[in-house]
Amino acid sequence: MSIVTSVADAESLFAQYYDRLLRYLGRAAGEREAARDLTQEVFLRVSRTAIPSSPETQLAGWLFKIARNVALDHQRQRRRRPETDLSAAPEGTKDGHQEMAVALKQALATLSDLDRDVFLLREVSGLSREEIAAACDLTPDAVRSRIHRARLELRARLAAPIEVLRQQHIRPRGTTRAPR
Repeated sequence: MSIVTSVADAESLFAQYYDRLLRYLGRAAGEREAARDLTQEVFLRVSRTAIPSSPETQLAGWLFKIARNVALDHQRQRRRRPETDLSAAPEGTKDGHQEMAVALKQALATLSDLDRDVFLLREVSGLSREEIAAACDLTPDAVRSRIHRARLELRARLAAPIEVLRQQHIRPRGTTRAPR
């Protein structure tokens, strides 16, 4: 086991990527506490290896590849353990935002692991196609195609829940109705 090239390199990576990794892992894991633990696991793994001296896009791809592997390991472990689901909350106790969060979580779960990861790396973490390609061992064109496919599938799966919320006149957070 080798050690990071320098503590300053590891601290720089932590400062630069912590928030993006936390957002990605939060969506991938579906839980904030788990995302924090998984983010720590990513940086623990980073500390056990030499940080590659490569361009920024390759470095981000390398780091998110580690994060993706940590997320996949977490998902495999969760499948082995029974758990309670937010969607099991009794009807009437969830507000529109919770219902939409549950619908999004369920829609993301229907995607293949790779399509979900590519989508989350783009939309949640803001990685470029090249960075995602490096993280997922794909070509940039394959990344573009998978993002498009994931968006279409999510749009189809979320159409009904969004229509229900519209009929209930529930607005996204931060928006207000125009006075009548």
